[in-house]
Amino acid sequence: MIVSIRGTLLERDMSSCVIEAAGVGYGLGVSANTAAQLGELGQEIMLYTYLQVREDAQLLYGFISKEERHTFEKLIGVSGIGPKVALAILSTYTPQELVHIIIDADDKRMSQVPGVGKKTASRIILELKSVFEKDPDFSQVIMNHNLGMDQIPQSASALSEAVQALLSMGFVEEEAELALKGYDGKQDDVAATLQYALKRLGRS
Repeated sequence: MIVSIRGTLLERDMSSCVIEAAGVGYGLGVSANTAAQLGELGQEIMLYTYLQVREDAQLLYGFISKEERHTFEKLIGVSGIGPKVALAILSTYTPQELVHIIIDADDKRMSQVPGVGKKTASRIILELKSVFEKDPDFSQVIMNHNLGMDQIPQSASALSEAVQALLSMGFVEEEAELALKGYDGKQDDVAATLQYALKRLGRS
């Protein structure tokens, strides 16, 4: 299976691009979010890829990040959702935004994607909610969301660092989430944040 491609960007639009690698031009379907980050024609780029093999064709899709590819794979696993709709979703929302929509069961925002009606939006949410909740690649995004940390950069968040410390101490995600939920102390004081959580967990 082709998992990535590196080469020269020959063509691009908002839904596809052509990359020349070792003298061969590869056509890839891409999301608008990926297309916007491809750079100028003639530059060398690298994309993560997904190869779909059908009876009548072999189709290659490109992604700017592993996270986007992973989300694409989850989307096409939903009944009735093919690559075209999956790319439309990823053109409308980033993987992180999509996780928030799924966890909130926000079918209104999901149905804003071109080609996704309300019934389809509800089915996507129903099928993906448990998938996302069990997927370790999305666990931090979900925890940050539940803690109300959506607008706080993880690298600068005392809450995020405290969560990681609690996990390293053997607490499970649910315990860490409950211990920190509603914390209104200084966002830049990791020690105070962790002390608050440990006190609620009975470990202070």
